[in-house]
Amino acid sequence: IPGYQDDVSAESSTEFPDRMSLMEVRLQAQEDEITLLKSSLADALRKLRLHDQQIPLLKQQLIAGKRFVKGISLSLEDALPESIQFTDETPIKLRREEEDAFEEEMGKDQTWSSLVEETIQPTTVRTLQQQQSKGSEDSQGSCPQTPTSSSPAPPKELASSPHGGPLSSIREEENMLCVDLQKWNQALAGLIVATVNIRVLCILPFILLTGQSIKMFIRGRPITMYIPSNILNYEELRMDLPSQKLDLDWVYGYRGRDCRANLYLLPSGEAVYFIACVVVLYHIRNQTQRHYQKHTDCVRCLAIHPDKVRVASGQTAGVDKDGKPLQPFVHIWDSKTLVTLQQIGLGTFERGVGALAFSSSDNGTFLCVIDDSNEHMISVWDWNKNIKHTEVKSTNEAVLGVDFSPTDTNNIISCGKSHVYFWTLSTGTLTKKQGIFGKYKKPKFVLCFVFSLTGDVLTGDSEGNILTWGKSAADTKTLGKGAKETFQIMKQTRAHEGSVFTMCILQGGAILSGGGKDRKIIRWSADLAPERECEIPEKFGAVRTIADVDGEELLVGTTRNAILRGTFSDGFVAIVQGHVDEMWGLATHPTQNIFITCGNDRQVCVWNAGDHKLDWCATLEESGLCADFSPNGAVVSVGLSTGRWVVLDLQTKEVVSDLTDGNEQLSVMRYSPDGSFLAVGSHDNFIYIYNVTEGGRRYTRFGKCTGHSSFITHLDWSKDGKYIMSNSGDYEILYWDVASGCKLLRNRFESKDREWASYTCVLGFHVMGVWLEGSDGTDINALCRSHSERMVAVADDFCKVHLFQYPCPKPKAPSYKYEGHGSHVTNVRFTHNDSHLLSMGGKDTCILQWRVKGAGTGDHSKEHLASSSSVCSSSSSPENGR
Repeated sequence: IPGYQDDVSAESSTEFPDRMSLMEVRLQAQEDEITLLKSSLADALRKLRLHDQQIPLLKQQLIAGKRFVKGISLSLEDALPESIQFTDETPIKLRREEEDAFEEEMGKDQTWSSLVEETIQPTTVRTLQQQQSKGSEDSQGSCPQTPTSSSPAPPKELASSPHGGPLSSIREEENMLCVDLQKWNQALAGLIVATVNIRVLCILPFILLTGQSIKMFIRGRPITMYIPSNILNYEELRMDLPSQKLDLDWVYGYRGRDCRANLYLLPSGEAVYFIACVVVLYHIRNQTQRHYQKHTDCVRCLAIHPDKVRVASGQTAGVDKDGKPLQPFVHIWDSKTLVTLQQIGLGTFERGVGALAFSSSDNGTFLCVIDDSNEHMISVWDWNKNIKHTEVKSTNEAVLGVDFSPTDTNNIISCGKSHVYFWTLSTGTLTKKQGIFGKYKKPKFVLCFVFSLTGDVLTGDSEGNILTWGKSAADTKTLGKGAKETFQIMKQTRAHEGSVFTMCILQGGAILSGGGKDRKIIRWSADLAPERECEIPEKFGAVRTIADVDGEELLVGTTRNAILRGTFSDGFVAIVQGHVDEMWGLATHPTQNIFITCGNDRQVCVWNAGDHKLDWCATLEESGLCADFSPNGAVVSVGLSTGRWVVLDLQTKEVVSDLTDGNEQLSVMRYSPDGSFLAVGSHDNFIYIYNVTEGGRRYTRFGKCTGHSSFITHLDWSKDGKYIMSNSGDYEILYWDVASGCKLLRNRFESKDREWASYTCVLGFHVMGVWLEGSDGTDINALCRSHSERMVAVADDFCKVHLFQYPCPKPKAPSYKYEGHGSHVTNVRFTHNDSHLLSMGGKDTCILQWRVKGAGTGDHSKEHLASSSSVCSSSSSPENGR
């Protein structure tokens, strides 16, 4: 069965993980560039059409319209088309396309900037001078403009204004504003005669009345966000660390799909295993977890010291945010105290650590390490002294296991693709002898091996055989005088249909083997006579590894990322379960400690965050990419990769509705606060709105929001359930009046004071500070505001979870940063009472549950926003929140 990876494709596919990772990063970057180019082209075409329509109107008004009255008074209203109107109370009602056209010219080389967008009313230049003489200390803005053939050059002082830079105050422009009245009369008169482009407005950055906005730039694209009315002095807003912190509470999942020898039982009653960057110690009887969290990238292998207390764990190299490879290492740590005792190999290993083993006969003095470089370097360390005794090339083929002889530290065995090597350590040098298969069929993979109590070596391979290797006298004629004895095949035992994935020696000498295709666990006598067997359920996959509990009870790790507990007599039940492919969809129940996940493995899983258990799981026909609970908590909607979406009843687990919108993947599902509407965001650039009746079981199309030029990424409903805020793949923020027929609100200024029932949009004034300077638009995958509206959690593309205060409207806001994921973090959600935060890794298939600790709940966000003090710089942000 291909699903069981019987051909060991998992092992061969992990031989070059860093190269694959780099290729994926580059591919994603190219896809992002193509998306931006498409959206930019669409914007450019819209703007060209808009200018073509406006130029004749502007010419007509310039010919027949009002002129200067004695060279003093100028009405900007008279110089514009009829479609653009100004009043004393409202800001400039530029069409969105015009605003974006101006933003494109302004923002190509800037990372952060600010722009004041003001209410412009009929006024005189004298009035402007009077207003400026009073000063506007609470105002801010800059609008550098390069003169063009269609616009007059501004005064020298204005032209010399700096381009770009941080948020600045309007006071910096004072010298530019104090100009001679007569010169400005001449300039404005020339402007009226020569200019036929609406962009004439941008040479007047000093006009400041009521409305303000902040611009941030992502990949050269300007994004305008309006400042809410309750913020009187944006410059003096204080950005502090949140009063809450996170502690890792629980880890869901186990990495069995592509790693082996990764499950052991400690004398403390704890099973030790790993997933992502975390080594988990799970107390089976007490059902509690502890976590070793000192790794900086995915853990790949484990070894237990002979004292059954100390543990060695090796990690992959990974890459930094710029795609440069990092250095892998091995940690040796105390399983009782979780204290790191030694770090070895930093700067020595390449790509990652593939296999580990402690020596046995000398009380665990030495540690053998095989890395993931092309030559799979094998090294032996006196780990306590951090001294490398020897290092030599192993093989260019994949290496799957290594171990010391239990009776002689100088003998080491390694196995992998098409080989088994017998190593001898002598005078600081490692020499190898390859196992010769002779008359026996050479297997594609030697997957595992154990030492029998008699000193023989038993290997399990991809042919389903267990080969017994025994020592025999060396052929002195061939090898020369003094040649030592060698291992040769003594017996072949047919064990499994398909591969033998793992073997385990029991205390009395009996042997356990685990199969791939047949999913069987077989108990053998010391002389390899079969005694008992059982088959694990198909849904859990093949047997990856076996750990003996007490000679009768066993722990079994599987290729579908589950850990089973049981006996031959009673069968096996899962005590750890997880997804087996990349995850994206995450939602939390509105009133209970329940959450749902979905991903590319086509599984929808409902979890109990209180009991740390999988309640139930259903299989979809396609990949699930997004989900949301209805406000009544009775049903959950799941968006799929084909434009189809289904609604599941939480009690009956049945599909109560099955609909399709478009033929592209869905990216967001979101119910309105009262549950009367469902918004479905798609990669076809549309948001589909449905009426919801019968408690979430009946859906009828209400309308469609049309206006985005790229795929929908995030959306949120207003608290009154009438409006939607949405983000798209080209970093656009749009607002929609759903109650009035899914109408696009072109004047975004009107939405600046609107309150939102949830906040998951990654672009918006209240979360602007979560973006680092120079960020790529894909650096943040998801964010979520807490229900108390006091903190916001962020999932980034660099395996980190961040916790900011909310609101967070200023750049370089400080945050707590938490590690644990080994892949891009795809989603985050707070539980219904903010007691926990859930974060979901992408390809690490790991769900982390974080306990929120710190100040009590309560909404103090408005008071905090209005406070004024100096900005807390990013340098004060803790490197890690632990």
